[in-house]
Amino acid sequence: MSFSHPLDRLLRMALEEDLGHADVTTAAVVPEDLAGRAVVVGRESFVLSGSSPFGRIFQLLDESTAMECRFRDGDRVPVDVPVLEISGRVQVLLSGERVALNLLQRLSGVATLTRRMVDALAGASCRLLDTRKTTPLWRQLERQAVRHGGGYNHRFGLSDGVLIKDNHLAAAGGIREAVKRVRLSAPHTLRIEVEVDTLDQFREALEVGVDVILLDNFSVEMMGRAVAINRKRALLEASGGVTLESIEAIARTGVDFISSGALTHSARAIDISLELYP
Repeated sequence: MSFSHPLDRLLRMALEEDLGHADVTTAAVVPEDLAGRAVVVGRESFVLSGSSPFGRIFQLLDESTAMECRFRDGDRVPVDVPVLEISGRVQVLLSGERVALNLLQRLSGVATLTRRMVDALAGASCRLLDTRKTTPLWRQLERQAVRHGGGYNHRFGLSDGVLIKDNHLAAAGGIREAVKRVRLSAPHTLRIEVEVDTLDQFREALEVGVDVILLDNFSVEMMGRAVAINRKRALLEASGGVTLESIEAIARTGVDFISSGALTHSARAIDISLELYP
């Protein structure tokens, strides 16, 4: 992973938040020239994501810090197996430990949950998508974690695609008027997607010829009816309340995409620890 300047700024801000003006405990306890290594181990099995930003945290504190990663992002890591090894000044290893682990635990949690949902879709033709429900400023990292878990990315931000949601429809006065306004102003290269929450709205979206229809909080039965009515005229995206328990049944309806905000807003951080060897 190549680091863009904005990502380095994000990592520096995270370090500044934790370090403040100094790591007073480490500075008092650890000699400045003491060298060592640290081994990272998962206390549970998980899918790895975030190894590059993990190592970059330490390099921002001292460019001479070295990292060896024994797995690649996207790999399944068994429990209690060493994943990463960092070597350098012990002061650096200790001062960067918490921020680096926070990144690794969070991103690996996103990748692990995504992989579980992707596994539940085995044999289905639909794709699992993330949403914009990401941690502010972490979107680039969390979307990459979704890809490491085997999922796909939805639009990155508001400028990347047209998605007319319920509040847009309320402001415009309905689907027809909202779509008309988009076609008058948005670039012709962008697909038009409309969110609907009833079958009547679904039929109206089909009539005006949108490219993608988001079925918001449809029951599985309603999704099946929408697929039958659609006859492949538009791409169909199911969203709302998607869980590990429900995703297989949703896929069986024949929708093209399933989007889940839970991938990024509800993933549990993985239990990962760093063990120091001075």
